[in-house]
Amino acid sequence: MASVGPTRPEPGETGSLTGSSEKLSSSAVNRMLMEFLMYFGRAVFLFYPVYLTGYLGLSISWVLLCMMMITWYQKNRQWKDARIGSAIQFVDNETDTINEELKGALQMASWVHFTDVEKANWLNKVLEQAWPFFGMYMEKLLKENIQPVVRQSNGALKMFNFTKVHFGHIPPKITGIKAFTHEVDHREVILDMNISYEGDVDIDAEVKPPITAGVKGLKLQGMIRVILEPLIGQAPLVGGVTFFFIRRPTLQINWTGMTNLLDSPAFSSLSEDAIMDIIASLMVLPNRMCIPLIDQVKVDQMRFPLPRGVVRVHLLEARDLVAKDTYMMGMVKGKSDPYATLRVGNRSVKSKTIKENLHPKWGEVYEFVVHEAPGQELEVELFDEDTDKDDFIGRFNLDFGEVKREKEMDQWFPLEGVPYGEIHLKLQWLSLQSDSSLLTETTDGLSCAMLAVYLDGASNLPKDHSEIDDSHHRHGKHSKEARLTRRVANPNSYVEFSVDEDVQKSLVKYASKDPVWEEGFTFFIRNARTQQLKVQVKEHEKKTQLGVLNIPLTRLLETSDMTLDQRFPLDRSGASSHIKMKVTLRILTVEEPPPKIILTPPPPKAQDGVQNASGGNSGFSSRTVASTSSVPAASSPLRAAYSQNGLNESYPAHRRGSFLASETSKSPPSASHMRRFDSHSLLSENSMASSRFDLLEGASYPAALRNHQGSLGEIELSVRYATLRKKLIVLVNSCRNIFPCSENGTDSYVRMYLLPNQSWIHRKRTHVKKKTVNPVFNDKFEYDVTLEEAQTRMLDVSVKNNRLFHRRERKDIGMVLIDLSQLDLVKGVTQWYELTLPGLKKSV
Repeated sequence: MASVGPTRPEPGETGSLTGSSEKLSSSAVNRMLMEFLMYFGRAVFLFYPVYLTGYLGLSISWVLLCMMMITWYQKNRQWKDARIGSAIQFVDNETDTINEELKGALQMASWVHFTDVEKANWLNKVLEQAWPFFGMYMEKLLKENIQPVVRQSNGALKMFNFTKVHFGHIPPKITGIKAFTHEVDHREVILDMNISYEGDVDIDAEVKPPITAGVKGLKLQGMIRVILEPLIGQAPLVGGVTFFFIRRPTLQINWTGMTNLLDSPAFSSLSEDAIMDIIASLMVLPNRMCIPLIDQVKVDQMRFPLPRGVVRVHLLEARDLVAKDTYMMGMVKGKSDPYATLRVGNRSVKSKTIKENLHPKWGEVYEFVVHEAPGQELEVELFDEDTDKDDFIGRFNLDFGEVKREKEMDQWFPLEGVPYGEIHLKLQWLSLQSDSSLLTETTDGLSCAMLAVYLDGASNLPKDHSEIDDSHHRHGKHSKEARLTRRVANPNSYVEFSVDEDVQKSLVKYASKDPVWEEGFTFFIRNARTQQLKVQVKEHEKKTQLGVLNIPLTRLLETSDMTLDQRFPLDRSGASSHIKMKVTLRILTVEEPPPKIILTPPPPKAQDGVQNASGGNSGFSSRTVASTSSVPAASSPLRAAYSQNGLNESYPAHRRGSFLASETSKSPPSASHMRRFDSHSLLSENSMASSRFDLLEGASYPAALRNHQGSLGEIELSVRYATLRKKLIVLVNSCRNIFPCSENGTDSYVRMYLLPNQSWIHRKRTHVKKKTVNPVFNDKFEYDVTLEEAQTRMLDVSVKNNRLFHRRERKDIGMVLIDLSQLDLVKGVTQWYELTLPGLKKSV
């Protein structure tokens, strides 16, 4: 799997220039000067008692006693602050804290946390019964297959020998198993198994007398996917079994013998990472372990099937990152030099570093091949680049199944593992098509196609380059000299594939003229009509060529299904030297996101007609509007008309009955009645807030807002219920792409009501963010309600312009009504909601 490098370096350069200009600004210099003066004053304050003691001729013990008392006070104060902070944090996040403690301390199985994951006690019993026989099989495999390969890999390991192989009495445990029934083919079964292995393995090996090595005990944790396909109508009902790790597992090893050195901190990570690389090359996607059960199953289709698709990841920017660089012994907080690493399976890429910037902009594009969706994840980690060790500043994981479902995602994602910080990603799902007419080559450096190569094996390879020359000059003057040359053993060969600058290599096969690799490779293609695949078979030690092959990609465009599956003769090789490969070209096609379903409002009732006939066209008249929301249950049309008590008609019937029972026999109030109702003092608890309704006769939206084409923007809210504190907590995170009220943006704020409470004292309001259409608020509000009552309420949220368009025009620039009964309040929900306005039709 390859990646596309940065396509727009200008944003990064601009970010670095901005960071340097901020460092040299007058405000930054004044701030550093003030910090220095404070530091100097603190030093004078601390050392003046020492001078005063000497001047007065007092004993130094008084100074030491005072310093001890001050130190004790500070430590005691810090301890109390830490206790209070931990208690407050626990109260605010009691559910997450308890779940994390249970998961970490008790090592609870995954079926406890996820309802779709089941226990697998029966499977653990089968493993326990079969474990001794598995140990016998592994002992035979290590001594008969692995040991000869290790001896041939290096001349210093010719005496390598396994002296003891014992896999212990503790089998691995399956802590949870999940079966997929959706988004899979009807002829396959997919199982995800969470494996936890803490075994008493005892393996000893003799490298070269008297040097010994060994392993005694290891821990392995990860999730392995098992695919049973194809399902057939005859015994054994399954054509083959494929298993692999979706992502790299965690590994801890207890070394023995001379390898005890690897237990030291300087070498342990190196050794375990090296072993993890070996495991990844065998069992982490895109690599698989395959066991065919019938002869009709093709091994190449099992071991390297065509990917599910390609995800194009736009690493755009980040904001509010944690500052890791400090100056003057931590007294002055600096910034960070952030960079990002993106990993999919065993492939990873690294972005460029943005110097001294907590809001970096990368503008880079990467492409990843996706073999399993759902299941395979994008792992993003952010670090602060330092000379000694890079500091961690956040991570984020995203399942590609979500990208496949949404087709396109463009949003801010919160970073995990740090107090704050967000990263902005744009992800696009690209499908693989076999229609050459869909080929469209781009000019922005992005890929237009994907090339998949399955390397099966080779036959009749020459032993070395001299044998090739001997075959070419068989009848020449050097034939006698060639016949007298000492013949070497069978070659140690590997295959090198390249498409322009992208070079990938296979594993080395030792001492074989007919090596079998069974490996897969993928390449991204930018110009399918001019590029070509270059294949070179090379000798391992001398790096000399044993054969070459060039395949123009235009040849694949002209074949059926754009696939070549055959034995190719090698050039500059032996007379009968061949290489067997399967080469497939697929066109990358951007899929359009599924259309959002906007339901039409129900027909107006008779009393609505009476209201409209009365001539009331104010903002609180009985009009309906379809409001789309990101929460599935809240996507139904919402009524935007309010009764005299301010209740929306979409409010749950069992809650609004008591409020509307007395109103059913009355006609809806007119605008003038509402004005008289709201004419009380705003200091009265029963008065309606002025921002809830526009009190002016005939108040309407501004002309610029009425004529606006397209979306009114979105708002991100986090809603959860703190069980111990019995409070509903709403966090107003940010908005994006809201209506611009001026050339410089909008001075916006957010107003909230927990319906049906609409009095002035129940009004919640954020601070104002000026001159931006993407305001970030991060304001938290709390409501004193029980969980049962909160689940029957609705949250009325409105985004408003702080500056009036006109004194008789409404301030609202977007609204959303959230039904809390459709949210998991205990677990908490963070979601983007689309803004709409009553009485305005959104045109796209």
